Amino acid sequence: MADNVKKGDIVRMNYNAYIADTGRLYDTTDAEKAKEAGIFDEKYSYAPMPFIVGSGKLFKPIEEAISAAKVGEDNSVEIASDDAVGPRDPKLVELHTMNEFAKQGIRPFPGLSVRLGDRTGIVESVSAGRVRVDFNNPLAGKDLRYEFTITEVVSDAEAKASSVVQMDFGTSEDFSFEISKDKVTVKVSDLVKFNSNWLMAKFRIVSDLRDVLGVDTVEFLEVWEKPKEKADDKAAE
Repeated sequence: MADNVKKGDIVRMNYNAYIADTGRLYDTTDAEKAKEAGIFDEKYSYAPMPFIVGSGKLFKPIEEAISAAKVGEDNSVEIASDDAVGPRDPKLVELHTMNEFAKQGIRPFPGLSVRLGDRTGIVESVSAGRVRVDFNNPLAGKDLRYEFTITEVVSDAEAKASSVVQMDFGTSEDFSFEISKDKVTVKVSDLVKFNSNWLMAKFRIVSDLRDVLGVDTVEFLEVWEKPKEKADDKAAE
């Protein structure tokens, strides 16, 4: 008999996310499906995604579907655009001069993702020295469909901590954890030392570790070791 999940559980799940009216896959945990759809990203780890049930971090309809799901069962949920990203805003479709792109060494063409200032948009058209750029979220105005299967409920404390870091930072590779009744010590990976996203991720990790493990204190430990001298370098000296 499949187990129900409950609020506060950390689960891992496989999913496929589609644009409902066209059936176009835009996100997935399945590497083969990503390759077939032409959206494969070699930097992404294709594996069941960790998620805290009831955390409010996903669209409300899929949150509700996950809360009602059972481990191992296949589920599907339709999400209206108003319950997803919301409607498109015509004011976010703007005309920019070709010179703005030339200064960045960019040759715009329809479909190209571009960054202007602190915004990212998609080039819609190029004509007469003008470039039309859509700064709407690519999912704006679109109904979605999610197909998902919860593969497990994470129960081990260290695995929970690792799942939280993966969820909030994108990877838990080379992190380690010491967990006591009131404190979690996170020995951070060298990956964080030059990652501009780490500071914001750290705040999310603290909040989620407190909720999931019921601790008061979260401590981060950074270790800077002097690079070991290679044997052949010593021999050369």
